[in-house]
Amino acid sequence: MAQTTPPDLTQAATPTAPGSGTATEQPVLFQVTKRDGRVVEFEPARIQRAVEAAFRAEYCDKSNTPLTDDQFGAIQRIAASVIEAASSQDQSGAVLEVEGVQDLVEENLMRGGEFSVAKRFIVYREERSRARRLRMESQQNTSSLQVTTASGSAEPVNTHLVKRRIYEACHGLPQCKPNELLQDLYANMYNGISTAELEKAMVMIARQRIEREPAYNKVATRLVLNIADREALGEVPARADRDALVRERFEDALKAGVGHELLDPELLNYDLVKLAAALKPERDETFTYLGAQTVYDRYLLHIEGRRIETPQFFFMRVAMGLAIQENKAEREDWAIRFYGLLSTFRFVSATPTLFNSGTMHPQLSSCYLTTVDDDLHHIFKAIGDNAALSKWAGGLGNDWTRVRATGAHIKGTNGTSQGVIPFLKIVSDTAVAVNQGGKRKGAICSYLESWHLDIEEFLELRKNTGDDRRRTHDMHTANWIPDLFMKRVAENGMWTLFSPNEVPELHDLYGTAFEEKYTEYENKARAGELRQHRTVEAVSLWRKMLSMVFETGHPWMTFKDPSNLRSPQDHAGVVHNSNLCTETLLNTSNNETAVCNLGSVNLRMHTTPEGLDKELVEDTVATAVRMLDNVIDINYYPTDEAKNANTRHRPVGMGIMGFQDSLYKQKLAYTSDAALEFADRSMEAVSYFAINASSDLAAERGQYSTFKGSLWSKGVLPIDSLELMAEERGEYFVVDRTQTLDWDSLRNKVV
Repeated sequence: MAQTTPPDLTQAATPTAPGSGTATEQPVLFQVTKRDGRVVEFEPARIQRAVEAAFRAEYCDKSNTPLTDDQFGAIQRIAASVIEAASSQDQSGAVLEVEGVQDLVEENLMRGGEFSVAKRFIVYREERSRARRLRMESQQNTSSLQVTTASGSAEPVNTHLVKRRIYEACHGLPQCKPNELLQDLYANMYNGISTAELEKAMVMIARQRIEREPAYNKVATRLVLNIADREALGEVPARADRDALVRERFEDALKAGVGHELLDPELLNYDLVKLAAALKPERDETFTYLGAQTVYDRYLLHIEGRRIETPQFFFMRVAMGLAIQENKAEREDWAIRFYGLLSTFRFVSATPTLFNSGTMHPQLSSCYLTTVDDDLHHIFKAIGDNAALSKWAGGLGNDWTRVRATGAHIKGTNGTSQGVIPFLKIVSDTAVAVNQGGKRKGAICSYLESWHLDIEEFLELRKNTGDDRRRTHDMHTANWIPDLFMKRVAENGMWTLFSPNEVPELHDLYGTAFEEKYTEYENKARAGELRQHRTVEAVSLWRKMLSMVFETGHPWMTFKDPSNLRSPQDHAGVVHNSNLCTETLLNTSNNETAVCNLGSVNLRMHTTPEGLDKELVEDTVATAVRMLDNVIDINYYPTDEAKNANTRHRPVGMGIMGFQDSLYKQKLAYTSDAALEFADRSMEAVSYFAINASSDLAAERGQYSTFKGSLWSKGVLPIDSLELMAEERGEYFVVDRTQTLDWDSLRNKVV
């Protein structure tokens, strides 16, 4: 690449023109005074380098062509003239200064007829001069600035400390320019700036450069970690001292957490020396800026705003919380294994687990699913339960299908119902009023089956127009769609809407049984035996569903029949809804609030350019399943219904993350057939190893209480339940059912 600007003549240089290099072959023995007053030997090579750079800036940058022989000849002649003139001045007794030498360059460029090149050189000199003035002004201003400490006292800015932090943050990153960061920082400082604001300013000046140079991501990350270190360790140690200090202060952090009633005192009964020795502080370097900032903002425990954890303290604390009920002779070993998965990002527990593990209220489960009864007392109990569950960071899914439709008769008052919508407005407002422990927004999704008479108004809940009293801007919504509706759409048929108080069986039926009962109610409606019903074109309703998804992103499309036909717990109840992420399918009732206990395998950490490392996946999944199973026994349950469901059925959910990164490692396009094949094979592996690990746990701890009668007990694994779907859907079911692992032996093992 052509050099675009001439270098400073005070910088070392060598001649670059091919050929004779006549201007600089013989040393010229005299001295030049630099701008800071230092006297150094005059080096002719710098003159030729400066002249050549000016020529390149003028002739090469625009056309992207090399210099010609004639131009190189001109460079050598002009450089020789400058050196001769400088030598003459020296011999006359004049004091040679850098600025005077640069004046000679300008003069000889113009004498040689290179006016456009001379202009380039003049502009460059002015830009450098302006930059020097700004730097000097900022340094002069900074020297008189004071910072406000946490105690409120004012102190002079410790420029040495600031410089050390910036330079250490840039360590090993030659693309990053610490001096430029310092200049930006000084330009943005003001008198009385707090130490906390100064630290944030350091992060911001690095962050704003990430788009231009990705290496600044690491600089910003290190500066965020410095803030965590200062708060948790009491100082920002030098890089060489950090590992030892992190291990030394680990016990202090736990004692502080216990002393302020944040952490379970049982954590202090671990072998803390052994756990501290197992910490890997260098793993903080694996964070990106966004990850480090998020962990600092949301996950590290704090006392009145001061973090008491570094990221590695945090991972070990979570691991200790998850191992707290393990056999005491082994729990340090299990905690270290759990820590190994978390701190290397091979497996990431769900946010509530990361928030609350090891604390006085270890609510570790991710989401809670409830069914709301058609009863005023139960409706407001469900809303109250939402508040209690949300307080401890649980996401919520509510099934509202049983609540009667607008205009339905109320026997007790002899009045008419206002339907589901007004209650959903209260649910939405509850999500705002009771957020997730003050750490993130409340998250609720309400579900309604597609035959409910209020479905059309339900579709519009997230619109920004209309009566705002019938809008839910802070709540998610989802359609719970039976297969029969999709068949009617495909066949261009009609669809009948009902009020659930007149068709109570439909809520708990699915598959063929639902279709038969639904058709029976349609016949009753046509015969005038039902008080409320309305018939619409299935395609028209479907189009409205799609248009609302395009307009508002809601309601989501979720499907009732496959959720139930493939449910391993079909003998224990009906799946009426999912959660706000739609990955959890568990049965609910008035007595059971379904609970999902989640975590994700990071495929990126298990993929090489050659593909999936199945042995590593097996090792990760075996440990992760134990972590998830432990959640069920450790968990703090905000409601009795949640504890009842979770301890009876012991559901865990293992997902994946890092899928796109895995494709990138293999150089696979996201939409390619190879990517689809990788998705199939990787999920098959996660499923296989998770079921195998669960079976091993059953051998160690005993089977869960409702195992008998489940699909598991019949040897029907999730990969097999596709056949149940095929039987129900017939021609409407086309799915690749290829299997590549030894599922037969696993079926036998599970049974």
